[in-house]
Amino acid sequence: MRKTLLLITILSAVVWGQKLPPAADQKLAHDVYKEMIEINSAVTTGTTTPVAQAMAARFRAAGFPESDIFLGGPVPGKWNLVVRYHGTGAHKPLLLLAHTDVVEAKREDWSPEFDPFKFTEKDGYFYGRGTADDKAQAAIWVATLIRFKREGFKPDRDLIVALTADEEGGSYNGVRWLLDNHKDLIDADFALNEGGGGEMVNGKKISLNVQVAEKYVMNIRLEARNKGGHSSVPLPDNAIYHLAEALTRISHFEFPLKANEVTRTYFAQLAKTETGPVVESLRQIGEGSEAAMKRVAAEYPRWNSMLRTTCVATMLEGGHASNALPQLAAATVNCRVMPDDSPEFVLNSLKTAVADDKVAVKSARSTTAVPGSPLRPDLMKAITRITDSIWPGVIVVPSMSTGATDGKALRGAGIETYGVSGLFGERGDSRAHGQDERMMASSFYQSQAFLYDLVGTLSGKVQ
Repeated sequence: MRKTLLLITILSAVVWGQKLPPAADQKLAHDVYKEMIEINSAVTTGTTTPVAQAMAARFRAAGFPESDIFLGGPVPGKWNLVVRYHGTGAHKPLLLLAHTDVVEAKREDWSPEFDPFKFTEKDGYFYGRGTADDKAQAAIWVATLIRFKREGFKPDRDLIVALTADEEGGSYNGVRWLLDNHKDLIDADFALNEGGGGEMVNGKKISLNVQVAEKYVMNIRLEARNKGGHSSVPLPDNAIYHLAEALTRISHFEFPLKANEVTRTYFAQLAKTETGPVVESLRQIGEGSEAAMKRVAAEYPRWNSMLRTTCVATMLEGGHASNALPQLAAATVNCRVMPDDSPEFVLNSLKTAVADDKVAVKSARSTTAVPGSPLRPDLMKAITRITDSIWPGVIVVPSMSTGATDGKALRGAGIETYGVSGLFGERGDSRAHGQDERMMASSFYQSQAFLYDLVGTLSGKVQ
C-alpha cells in the first residue's frame, strides 16, 4: 500500500500543471483497476460475473443500498452490474457505461515479463488485458460514483453506472439484454461511453476526440462448394481456387469515398494540429473535396478507414482431407460500414466485385445502420472547458469511430451516446486487443480527474 501511495504522489508531482484527484481517490481507482484486470473476463475463456460481483461489493461497502444495485444477465457467467446514485430528479438520468469483457489473450503470446491477467506496473505504464479496452474507464466510473457518495454530492439527475458483458463479441451482449429486459434500469437522457480518446504525437497531446458516430459491423460469408473428388485427379473446378480468386477481387475492390458532417468537422479540426503538406488536404476534406479525400485515403490507412466502408478477409476454412479435392472453401469478410451505407448496398457491392456464380456471398449476421448523435451544446461546452483547464492547447474534435461499441445499441434505443474518456495514447501505438496491452499511468489518473469534473458539471456540481 505504501509503495502504491508513493507512486501516486510522485506521479502527481511530476505531471506539472495538471489537475489530479486526491491521492486517496487515485488509489481507489488504481485498486479497482487492478482488481478488474486480474479477473479473466475474456469473451469465451473467462466470465464477467466475478467482475460484476466484486464491483457490487465495493459499492455496498461505500454505502450504496441493495435496492440501487442490480446484478444479472441471461446466463450465470455473463452478469452485468447496474448501480444508481440518486439525484434530485431535476433532469433525466446520465448513464455512465463501460464493458467488463475483454478479448482473448494467451500468456505465450505476450512478452515474457507480462501476464495478460496480472496487473503489471512498469516504466510509467499499466499492463494487462483490458487496461485500454475497456477496464480503465470502468474502474474510473466506479471510483467516481463512490467519490460522489463519500463527498455527499447531490446531483440534479440520477447517475447510473452500467458495467456490461460481451461487448467484444459472444452471444450475451449486456447492453442489448438490459435494453430488452430492464430498460428502466439504464434509460437516460444520454450516455457517456468508450470510443473517444486523446491523441498524442511524439508525446505531445494534440486532440481529444468525442465519438458521436460509429461504423457498424457486417460479417460476410463467402462459400464455394462442389462435389470434390480424389486429389490424384485434379480438376479446374476447385472450391479453394474459386474462393481465392473471389478474395483477390475483394482485396482490390474499394467502396466510394465519402465524408459526413462528423468526419468533415473532424478533418477540418485535425488540420489545425498537423504539419506539412497534408494540412491543406485535411482542410479541403473539411470542405468536401473528393480529390483531397483520394489523396489522404491513398497515403494514410487509418484516415482511409474513416472515409469509406471497408471490408477485409479475416478467417478461412476449407477442405476435409489432404488427399481429397475440397467440397467446401469458405471465408469470413469483416466489413466496417459507414453509417449511411445500407447493409443491402454492402452485400450487393461485394457480390458484384466477386462476380462468380460458383461463390455464394451472403450476410453472416443481420445488422442495421444507426445515425450518429447530435452535438449537444451543454456536453461539448463542458468537455471543451475541462479540456482547456487540464490540457491547455488541446482541441476537442467530434469523431466517428471505425470500430464498433455498445453506443450503436443505445442510439438505436433512443439513448444518445457520446464516446469520451480523456484517456490519451500515442498515435499508431494502440495495443488494445493485441500483445502487451497497456495504458499510461499518468493518462489514467488525468482521465479520472477529467471524467469526475465532466460528470459533475453535467449533473449540477459547481466546479
